[in-house]
Amino acid sequence: MSDKSPLLEFNDVHVEVEGKEVVKGVSLKIYPGETHAIMGPNGSGKSSLSNALMGHPLYTITKGEAFIKGESILKMKADERSRAGLFLAFQYPLAVPGVSVANFLRAALKSHRGEEADMSDYRGLLKKEMAALSIDPSFATRYLNDGFSGGEKKRIEILQMSILNPAMALLDETDSGLDIDALKTVSEGINRYQDETKGLLLVTHYQRLLNYVKPQHVHVMAAGKFVKSGGPELALKLEDEGYDWIVNNSAVGA
Repeated sequence: MSDKSPLLEFNDVHVEVEGKEVVKGVSLKIYPGETHAIMGPNGSGKSSLSNALMGHPLYTITKGEAFIKGESILKMKADERSRAGLFLAFQYPLAVPGVSVANFLRAALKSHRGEEADMSDYRGLLKKEMAALSIDPSFATRYLNDGFSGGEKKRIEILQMSILNPAMALLDETDSGLDIDALKTVSEGINRYQDETKGLLLVTHYQRLLNYVKPQHVHVMAAGKFVKSGGPELALKLEDEGYDWIVNNSAVGA
């Protein structure tokens, strides 16, 4: 941690989905240059937290505070949070028939830059980033995620992150559904994005992504709470011993 201000900060955040509280008071600060990982069993609240921070309408922050670069996000719509510097790569990216990948990304980038922005560099930027992620150029004209495999969808999510270049990226189980070659390519894209000016929060079940994208901080979430935090060695212990040894020895739900 440095003397800089955090890129993303949330304090005592509670989240409800369809009237049920699924996140029960979590706090975290992520500073420029830091990579954090949230790990935990299914149903622990990891994805709900990510979606709530990004402004998904089905996930309501009922208590607490959340800031991007010092600015409260609680009254911002999802697109406003995106323009403020927050990005979410979805666990299950949706298909958008009728909208090509190239047109979608161009519209997103123009929204970030502003209506009067010069977009003359866009075609070269798209070609460069697609090549870096081993995405066939033909995908630029295909409808967004329509008929894509799980791995192809995840590459397009990382392509979107590369094009928009946000200050703070939340990656929700980006490793799910990837074979080893796709995992390596996606991980290279994540590592190329991250630098000393940006923040990264990885949500994952497994150690395997963390073999390629190295976090400085690992947090274990269970029953809607952070129950343990540590360094990268914590993820290795989870891989060896599972989650029961933490969950059973934590005052979860107390």
